[in-house]
Amino acid sequence: MSTLDINFVRSQFPAFSEPSLQGQAFFENAGGSYTCQPVIDRLSRYYTQRKVQPYAPYDASRLAGEEMDEARARMAAILGVDTDELSFGPSTTQNTYVLAQAFRQWMQQGEAIIVTNQDHEANSGPWRRLAEDGIEIREWQIDPETGSLNPADLENLLDEKVRLVCFPHCSNVIGEINPVTEITAIAHAAGAFVCVDGVSYAPHGFPNVGDLGPDIYLFSAYKTYGPHQGCMVIRRALGELLPNQGHFFNGDDLYRRFTPAGPDHAQVAACAGMADYVDMMSDHHNGPQGDPTARGAFVHELMRGREIALLQPVLDAVKDRNAVRLIGTSDAARRAPTVALALNRSTAAVAADLVEHGIMAEGGDFYAVRPLRAMGVDLKQGVLRVSFTHYTSQQEIDQLLNALDAVL
Repeated sequence: MSTLDINFVRSQFPAFSEPSLQGQAFFENAGGSYTCQPVIDRLSRYYTQRKVQPYAPYDASRLAGEEMDEARARMAAILGVDTDELSFGPSTTQNTYVLAQAFRQWMQQGEAIIVTNQDHEANSGPWRRLAEDGIEIREWQIDPETGSLNPADLENLLDEKVRLVCFPHCSNVIGEINPVTEITAIAHAAGAFVCVDGVSYAPHGFPNVGDLGPDIYLFSAYKTYGPHQGCMVIRRALGELLPNQGHFFNGDDLYRRFTPAGPDHAQVAACAGMADYVDMMSDHHNGPQGDPTARGAFVHELMRGREIALLQPVLDAVKDRNAVRLIGTSDAARRAPTVALALNRSTAAVAADLVEHGIMAEGGDFYAVRPLRAMGVDLKQGVLRVSFTHYTSQQEIDQLLNALDAVL
């Protein structure tokens, strides 16, 4: 396997050469990543050359529409799904809300949806609100010590009434990577569809959604080096079954059925820059040619290999520290590099202390109130969260560890 060229990677992110950010190490990537140059270039070009209504016959408009179509086609190919199975919306929270309204219309009173208490609230709250219409909400609960979801517990919740199972690829505070394919198979065997929140996983490598198998997969482009858009995969069998949520005359277009708001043309077009970045990474590291899905998988493995190597020393440094509770597993291979620490004092204050050491991080609940409460974390103090991606340098990891030594 190729070794990730960190100098090449960082050269693709203008933030690392920005004078105002020098000396500061960015460890709040779970809240939103830096943006790569190809995305910035496409966004700038769109606003300067294509800022017109797309899909008309004149050149600026034609090119604007072509760039939007390019973004959807190339990102869908990387994700291993058909082009019209990928939609863009204002945010993942909004996309989930729209999907919940579709299920509200489709389901009958007495039928059930399974949610977890491991989720960010955006992939839990909209589904839970369907209880107001007589939909039964069943909660798949985490282990209060480890934060893990046990697939055997899911099997005990499934029956002929369950229409949908919702769970995260990984939690934004627990970090453990859930076995999506195994869980999806269990749900499908019981006749239920599956919705996976991939917001906290996708920044660490775009997954092959086609191979993983869920019916819905959601993530946020602003956390995957792109613009502020929500990316939503809905597989055809489910997408054509649910009632149309868009304009009635768009009901026959799968990618328009669940986007009732007009698209942000420029940001959709700029999402092609994420595909540009994957291609650049694959080519620079002698990855496969041709197949976009294979190239995406190659880059995914590059990113994960880099992150695991950087993450394990961080986990080792905090897991046995007095007055610090590491949330989730201490095995880097089983989790994303999103590390939440429960402390015996205000985590917001600790995050402020880290600023003096050049560390950009945050303390709070991160909209993960349910899992933190289930694990007995004092929500008034919250957790200190430090999160990074493949573009983080060894020097920045060292800076973080020294800062944690000084502050904790």
